[in-house]
Amino acid sequence: MRKGLNLEIVKMKDPFDPSSTVDAVINSLIFGPKKPPKRGKVKDVYDLGDYLIIYYTDRISAFDVVFKDPIPYKGIYLHKLSTFWFKESSRIFPNHLVEELDVRSMKVVKAKRIDLEWIVRGYLYGSAWRAYAKGVRTISGVKIPSGLQMAEKLPEPILTPTTKSEVGHDVEISKEEALAKGLVSRSEWNELEEASFKLYEFYSKRAKDVGVILADIKLEFGRYKGDLIQIDEPPTHDTARIWSLKHYEPGKPQESYCLDKEFFRAFLKKIGYVGEGEPPRLPWPLIEQVALRVKGAYEVLTGKISVQDLRLKSVDEVLAKVQGDVNG
Repeated sequence: MRKGLNLEIVKMKDPFDPSSTVDAVINSLIFGPKKPPKRGKVKDVYDLGDYLIIYYTDRISAFDVVFKDPIPYKGIYLHKLSTFWFKESSRIFPNHLVEELDVRSMKVVKAKRIDLEWIVRGYLYGSAWRAYAKGVRTISGVKIPSGLQMAEKLPEPILTPTTKSEVGHDVEISKEEALAKGLVSRSEWNELEEASFKLYEFYSKRAKDVGVILADIKLEFGRYKGDLIQIDEPPTHDTARIWSLKHYEPGKPQESYCLDKEFFRAFLKKIGYVGEGEPPRLPWPLIEQVALRVKGAYEVLTGKISVQDLRLKSVDEVLAKVQGDVNG
């Protein structure tokens, strides 16, 4: 596996040991130039015929833009949390994991992806809240009661799928629309709807046991040898909203103590970037906090530490540090 390993790396200060440096991986080419990977926003995927190798880089994206500056250790901890979840949740619903190859890569079966993202929401936040605040009460065909606050727990989890597009933005889609487009059969929809809720229940209970809330998760599924299986990535820093239970307060933003990418997006919005034009370079105080949250998501959700053990800073605190560094 290591033979011929070729990585595009950048040497950076270690966010967990400022006296040291670390190699952050931007791109991989583990089988050489004759067998390049399919590059996603974060993962490099190598097609081996019946199997895939998924390699987790340190790239970070937001608003469908991949930034020039990587986040040290990001790929390692996304990979560690993904393999942890796949092993733990396989009794709930089968998934594509075959084996963990090293600290950044896994071998999985090659399934035919279903072009839907299955988003289960237990709390009213993000795009669902923004639509709700404008008066929308039906999202992806699901009715939501009136009188709720931002970040409030929903009466019961809801499924709000979107299309899965290679380019452009994903868009909300209802059950009937998905059936009409032929993305799934009715029996497949019913099976995957049930699987989505069961997986969310499993993940959420494990999260609550270690003091965090999984506000929402994004799942993907594929067809493999006549069966349906979970693919891609379970709840991680990049694919779920992970809040501190101790600091949770309905009606307010949750980014100060979150362990997910919403913190990164919130910082970018604060400095006026939402995906248009040349992306900004990422200041070190921001990189440091994102790295802390990616590692923290793994360590907290696997029960190694608690959220209180992390030195989390709010977006405003990080912005003040950045401005202080510039002015200083």
